[in-house]
Amino acid sequence: MQRGSPTMYRVPQTDDAIAELDDRNQQIVAAAYDLLDEEGLEGLTIRAVLQRTGLARRALYDRFAGKDDLVLAVFAHTLRRAAEQFGEQVRDLPDPLARLHHIVTAIVIGRAAIDGDWQGGQRRSAALSREHLRLAEARPVELQKAVSPLIDLIATILSEGMAEGQVRAGPAPWMALLVYNLVSTTVHSQLLAEEAAIPDRQRRSELAVEIWEFCRRAIAA
Repeated sequence: MQRGSPTMYRVPQTDDAIAELDDRNQQIVAAAYDLLDEEGLEGLTIRAVLQRTGLARRALYDRFAGKDDLVLAVFAHTLRRAAEQFGEQVRDLPDPLARLHHIVTAIVIGRAAIDGDWQGGQRRSAALSREHLRLAEARPVELQKAVSPLIDLIATILSEGMAEGQVRAGPAPWMALLVYNLVSTTVHSQLLAEEAAIPDRQRRSELAVEIWEFCRRAIAA
């Protein structure tokens, strides 16, 4: 690949059941997503999902063993969409570091900060932050599968950076996981700190600069 040439980033296909959703699964996950927006983690219950979808309990349990599996499906759906959107957004940027910079900044600032939708987005983001930290301990393998599309995208960009001499040589998947863990853990802490207050976009922007500089120095050739 020539330096600066546009890249079409494709989220890798997977046979994981929570990655590809049929219509009924989409209905259930969409209901869970909306409940997190409206009421936060406390509002996401099996009963509330059943009321929202009009499904019988057995129809839901045929697809999800419990609330944890439903939250994992929300993570998988959300992170897959994020990876697809980031892939589209960065494909015309001039080099791998510029692409990674865009992704790190977008994760830290978040859609809520960009769109100004603080209420719903903030409740959902804080709820998913709590669940991410819990599931990292309780269901680490399943959580890793759920977030893998975004990590795979970062790994692809790091590999391109190595080929172009911008990123130091190393195992791209492992380096991508380190970048993701640093960014996500810091963002989770910030989201939880902001949970009872109006988020400070200026602080988010400053944090994005700080995190990116840390990542850039860690991966630079």
